[in-house]
Amino acid sequence: MDRLKVATVWLGGCSGCHMSFLDLDEWLIDLAAAAEIVYSPVMDIKEYPENVDVVLVEGAIANEDHVEMMRRVRKNTKIVVAFGDCAVTGNVTAMRNPLGDPENVLQRAYKDAADVAPQFPLEPGIVPKLTPRVTPVHELVPVEVFLPGCPPPAARIKLLLEQVLAGKSAQLTGANIKFG
Repeated sequence: MDRLKVATVWLGGCSGCHMSFLDLDEWLIDLAAAAEIVYSPVMDIKEYPENVDVVLVEGAIANEDHVEMMRRVRKNTKIVVAFGDCAVTGNVTAMRNPLGDPENVLQRAYKDAADVAPQFPLEPGIVPKLTPRVTPVHELVPVEVFLPGCPPPAARIKLLLEQVLAGKSAQLTGANIKFG
């Protein structure tokens, strides 16, 4: 039998959820024995693969690269997990939304407040265009599981992955994950 294919993705966020994932410590060895990690920002793999069983998506959708990535992720993945508060609600990343058009934010940060060489970071192919507003993952693509927390504790991540590895479907209710 093929091992479960697991991926993690990092969009607009601080990487705290991935740090919490790494806090699984020695259990990561057990995970690597039970599943194949096929994509993650902690690996040197450039393209999101096909036929992924479960992906933990950290961060909110804040630029056009995130939109493209999430469309590819959704197309190629059975179970999409909104991983952490930015992915679930937009959280800190979405704090730019009340400021209006992203051009206002760029103007303030890169021109008005600049001490040296005020200019927008607009290198085609390197700096992606910001989306009109920051959104949680489920506003762009369907999500099967919401795993809140800023970041989610390692124990909750482990519980979720153990249940997925056991072939059970996951549903989050309240402070506990219920599986059926």
